[in-house]
Parts: sequence; structure tokens; C-alpha cells
Amino acid sequence: MTWVTYALLSAGFAAATAILAKVGVEGVPSNLATAIRTGVVLVFSWGIVLTRREHEALPALSHKTVLFLVLSGVATGLSWLAYFRALQLGPASRVAPIDKLSLAMTLVLAVVVLKEPLSWKLALGVALMVAGALLTLK
Repeated sequence: MTWVTYALLSAGFAAATAILAKVGVEGVPSNLATAIRTGVVLVFSWGIVLTRREHEALPALSHKTVLFLVLSGVATGLSWLAYFRALQLGPASRVAPIDKLSLAMTLVLAVVVLKEPLSWKLALGVALMVAGALLTLK
């Protein structure tokens, strides 16, 4: 499969996540709900790694790689904690579009930190996405 296929799968699963999490977080502390979800992700991902024998690459990882993966994990954890709390407090139809503002933030960081090119088409697309997310607010 191509990266586009995986990206579309990611978007579809993320959409399902919002709805499933909104139902699942009712009557449960949001941090507990996040911990349960994280436990499932942990077991699921390690199961795949072990099945595919990808854990054998662990000794070859550089300190820089490990550091940035750990920092990414911290950012993911903070994002999930905030997302589940937002879902507990607000409607999924408004929380999800605001959460997707991460796309615009990612593109800005990619240009600034990774020095990726920014075309006018990309900038316009991001501006339209931000406008769309803001239109979901009351």
C-alpha cells in the first residue's frame, strides 16, 4: 500500500476514534478512559512488532532516535489526555474539527523546523481547513 492509502486509513480510524471515544468516555474520568485506550494501543502495537520480529531492530536504535520517539510519545500522551477531556466536555462534532487544527500546526512546524517547502496551494489548503474548523464553532 502507498502512503496515501495509509493516510486515508488513518483518517478513517481517527474519525471512528472520535465517535467511539465520545460514547466510551461517558461516566468515566477522562484520564482513566485515556489510560484504557493507551493500554489497548500498547498491547496491539507490541503484538504486531513481536509478530513481525521488528523488536530485533531495538539494539541498533541511536540515542537521538530513542529521544525523539520518547518525546513524540509524551506529546501523543498529552494530546490524548486533552482530547478525551475535550470529548467529555463538548460535542464530538466540534471537538474533532478543532483537534484537526493539528494539521495546520504540523504544516507550520514542518516548514519552520524541517525546512519543508510551502507552496501557495498548500498554504491555501491549510487556510481553508482552518476556516472550516473555525466554522464549526458557535
